[in-house]
Amino acid sequence: MATTEITKQRVGARRSTVALKALMAVSGLLMVLYLLVHMYGNLKVFSGQVAFDEYSHHLRTLGEPILPYEGALWIIRVVLLAAILAHIYSAVVLTIRDRKATRVGSGPRYKSKQNKRGFQRSYASFTLRWGGVIIFLFIIFHLLNLTTNDIAPGGASPSPYERVINTFSEWYMVLVYTIALLAVGFHLRHGVWAAGMTLGANTSAKARRNLNVLAYAVSGIITIGFLIPPFAILFGWVG
Repeated sequence: MATTEITKQRVGARRSTVALKALMAVSGLLMVLYLLVHMYGNLKVFSGQVAFDEYSHHLRTLGEPILPYEGALWIIRVVLLAAILAHIYSAVVLTIRDRKATRVGSGPRYKSKQNKRGFQRSYASFTLRWGGVIIFLFIIFHLLNLTTNDIAPGGASPSPYERVINTFSEWYMVLVYTIALLAVGFHLRHGVWAAGMTLGANTSAKARRNLNVLAYAVSGIITIGFLIPPFAILFGWVG
């Protein structure tokens, strides 16, 4: 009876781990989709103040009169917040389980000259957890800066376009955003690949290569796409 009970607990733990990995993958892909849409919106800064401010206003009136003012925007915010919390929860629980499984005395680990401790990690996966912390703090700062206007380097403004221009006219703000977006890029490179593997893309060597290419492409597009406006503003090409 004791052996049967232990077996059931192990099976339950494995199922729980699979579910957490799936939750982490799906929540991560939701955030990737949001980043792509957000990146597109940021690039409208090249269309000028009127177009950018109208785009910002349109987001707040989306769905009217069925939805109230900012109704659709709040739905997006709630879904995104839920995805972030689910992603963080999954990451924390899986990290704790991983450390318990790989601690000294828990069993043999594969070792090599490059990985003497038995962990097979790329640079992106090694920095994934700390990168996640940097990204989380950056999201809070970003909201206080460009959404609520509580942090306003270069000057506060009711105009979303002017807030962006004022912020990235300061070189140190461009530096802060560059560091944060590099962390996002590393996180995305590994995250997209891991999500694809979790959701069943690991079907063949060719599929894994294609997934790796997709991961690099997504991370590169989002990182560069978000960095184009700040540098264009800093060098005076916009505004």
